[in-house]
Amino acid sequence: MTELLAPAKINLALLAGPKRPDGRHEVVTVLQRISLADCIAFEPADELQVEGFAEDTIVRRALEQLAQTADTASNWRVTIDKQIPVAAGLGGGSSDAAAALRLANWTLRRPLNDGALQDLAAPLGADIPFFLTSGPQLAEGDGTELQPLRLPQDYWILLLLAHGERKQSTKAVYDAFTGEEGFAERRAEVLRALALGDLGALPPNDLASSPLADELRAHGAFRADVSGAGPAVYGLFAEQDEALAAHAALAGRGPSWITAPAW
Repeated sequence: MTELLAPAKINLALLAGPKRPDGRHEVVTVLQRISLADCIAFEPADELQVEGFAEDTIVRRALEQLAQTADTASNWRVTIDKQIPVAAGLGGGSSDAAAALRLANWTLRRPLNDGALQDLAAPLGADIPFFLTSGPQLAEGDGTELQPLRLPQDYWILLLLAHGERKQSTKAVYDAFTGEEGFAERRAEVLRALALGDLGALPPNDLASSPLADELRAHGAFRADVSGAGPAVYGLFAEQDEALAAHAALAGRGPSWITAPAW
């Protein structure tokens, strides 16, 4: 049996623009892995089995697609040890699928190269190609056009899920979005902040907001926002002590995690 960590991500920025011919919105997003992670265990089997997380569909679909592309049997057993909260805007399902694809690809007689694996993954979920790379990435287009970034990694992250918050489907969030105007200007704002390495100067999430972000800033976060379509909210802190103090102060608001950037 082999194992691989499947890290969560946060969107350090997320802008949405006009609709594309395929019906999706143009996006600009800054993707950063974090140390909160699921664990994916992998071993040969008589048939494809995905265990440990009954709600999974994306890992199974990814492995079926890999087997079809490689013209091989999907004789694999995958066990998901779930630590990333589900449907929170943290990309757990996509990360699980990427880890499973890596593990299965390594067993093939002719493994797919990185580009082919990303091409296979893109139609399954816009975040999966990101999780097949390393380091922070700028994602544009439909979210699968990736460019590596050199960003500060010397901060702490407090993640919060407010009691009672429930995520709408990502499609519903995008369908309700009507703020396309000014997309080019907001994109330029993102690029300026990235050029300076100033995460605090990144514009707010176009798709979701939360009063918890204001509370995190009041407790010392130099940036706070919703990740993805939510509902998870993150605060970035320059010092671990600040993150710990904010964690204690907001402990009653909902489940929370102190984590850090991961490569």
